[in-house]
Amino acid sequence: MTKSIFSVAIIFTFIACYGQHNSPFDLQKQASKNSNTFSTLKKTQGSTESDNVFCMLEDTKGNIWFGTTGEGVYKYDGNNFTQFTKSAGLNSNIVYSLLEDANGIIWIGTSEGLCKIKNGKIEKVSVAETTFSLYTNFSYYTNQSTKNTVWSMLQDKSGIIWIGTGDGVYHYNGKTFTRFLQNDDIINKENLKLTLIDNMIQDKVGNIWFASGQPPGDEGICLYDGKSIKSFTPNGDKWIRYIREDKKGNLWFGGRARGNFIYDGKSFKIFTEKVGIGNPILVDKSGNIWFSGVEKQSSIQSKEGIWRYDGKEFKNFNSNDGMSKFFVWSMLEDKKGNIWIGSRNTALYKYDGKNIIDFSAN
Repeated sequence: MTKSIFSVAIIFTFIACYGQHNSPFDLQKQASKNSNTFSTLKKTQGSTESDNVFCMLEDTKGNIWFGTTGEGVYKYDGNNFTQFTKSAGLNSNIVYSLLEDANGIIWIGTSEGLCKIKNGKIEKVSVAETTFSLYTNFSYYTNQSTKNTVWSMLQDKSGIIWIGTGDGVYHYNGKTFTRFLQNDDIINKENLKLTLIDNMIQDKVGNIWFASGQPPGDEGICLYDGKSIKSFTPNGDKWIRYIREDKKGNLWFGGRARGNFIYDGKSFKIFTEKVGIGNPILVDKSGNIWFSGVEKQSSIQSKEGIWRYDGKEFKNFNSNDGMSKFFVWSMLEDKKGNIWIGSRNTALYKYDGKNIIDFSAN
């Protein structure tokens, strides 16, 4: 689909404004309210079976954070879950990305912009409004995928925070925001826009990889080597959901429509060892690759559960092992080696190496 692009050159100035709309919300006061602390992941905001646990993060203190698409954020301290929603200071209950920076600040990317948790308080992080937009056709956007949605975040080795929004990628240097592709020194022969980036990763040699999402993204796999940016569409797949790096330095890419791909530093290879296993969403400490399973057509359920691949054999985990039939969106290995599994219906499970434990209160 043709996208209309502004042809005028505009100078942007982005300023980080903290607590612009509301005073910071104190998490300790919120956590002290028994009504917001649960022994399991309890839903309180009326989310549906289509909503999911979209992202996860374990912070340096050992707390695990779960971002959902309808219930805000949960913080798990090893005993209890504390839920934070719009009433606690978030700008939306739809959360797509989480990041802890080098200073211990927790960043939360929502459908309505960015928040951060600093010194135990939630603060909204605003970028000054601009009249510029990459596109004039906003028919792509919905209330769950807006121009301001923060889909992905990354802090690179130099300390720069990269923020992938519904209207392009931004840099944050600790003081100000700038649009990444605003830099005239970047060679961009394909006129890429980096709109709606589902995932970002910095590989072992310092390259930044972008997984371009649904329209208005649809640019496949994009690579920035520090000088130029270019795109790849292995097997013609322009919508990439996941990027993961394995212990050997190979990059795994999960395509939405045409399977999975591996980049070995020289070329892309289509992963054909097994089909019908979904996308690679976790590389654990042992080097196993975990796959999401396949979502049933016109359904929110999984066909056969999730898969673990050790490089030789595939092991399946499904409803017979204690999971529900809902499709899995996110996974995380914690410092103790437990595998956390988040699915649709805002369901949460933990695999301790032997058993799958249900942490959902559904």
